[in-house]
Amino acid sequence: MGDSPRTFRLAHASRGATVDPGSLPLPCAVTRDWAWGSATGAGVRICLIDSGVDTSHAGFTRPITTLTVSDDDVVPDDLGDQAGHGTACAGVIRAVAPDCELTSVRVLGGGLHGRGEALLAALEWAIERRFPLVNLSLSTRRAEHKEALHDLVDRAYFAGVTVVASAHNRPVRSYPWHFPSVISVGSHDLDVADRIEYNPDPPAEFFARGIGVEVPLPGGGTSRLTGNSFATPHITGFCARVLQRHPGFATGQLKHVLAAIADNRT
Repeated sequence: MGDSPRTFRLAHASRGATVDPGSLPLPCAVTRDWAWGSATGAGVRICLIDSGVDTSHAGFTRPITTLTVSDDDVVPDDLGDQAGHGTACAGVIRAVAPDCELTSVRVLGGGLHGRGEALLAALEWAIERRFPLVNLSLSTRRAEHKEALHDLVDRAYFAGVTVVASAHNRPVRSYPWHFPSVISVGSHDLDVADRIEYNPDPPAEFFARGIGVEVPLPGGGTSRLTGNSFATPHITGFCARVLQRHPGFATGQLKHVLAAIADNRT
């Protein structure tokens, strides 16, 4: 990180654009109080598909179910987080929606390497179990997985499963965040945890805090990390708050609410 908050070089990051409120027709006033009020995500199930979670970290005061993909089956995980990425994302989700019901499915190992088949198996498992929210702070550039991922996120969309997907940190084409059936997320650089920006120039649809985010580390302690990966669980946590207040909202409705309460609407 540089000395100035404007020195980051993430692709798909906010450039401070504002949005005309008239571009988003609303049947009634949508405020944050209406959207989630005092909700904390209680009772909302979230599936975090990532590198696993170190559940022994003192920052996790509520249970987290930890699973992994083995031979394309989802089974209990006894290895834990070898990369730190999933633990960091879980920390952000729990900071935003502390009372959500969080399940981790590990598909990445050390160095954040993993098989596309494992990602597909984990996502299909989450859809079959109708998790209202799936956090994907990852993507793939492999063309051989593009169609299968597209089919799965479309299936999720029609099943009432909202996939919140991270835009790539570099200006490359990757998936599934490019698909319109997911909520795609990039970063803004403001040190405001609850700030949401709506992007008038997608494919990244929303920006959340992703620069210098304080996150838990495996083995204890915290660090400040930067990337669209850490903006994405902010949006997932906000969606969990909305779903506690308005159970049954689907992806389209969640997108509409997030856009309506975005801080850059003038």
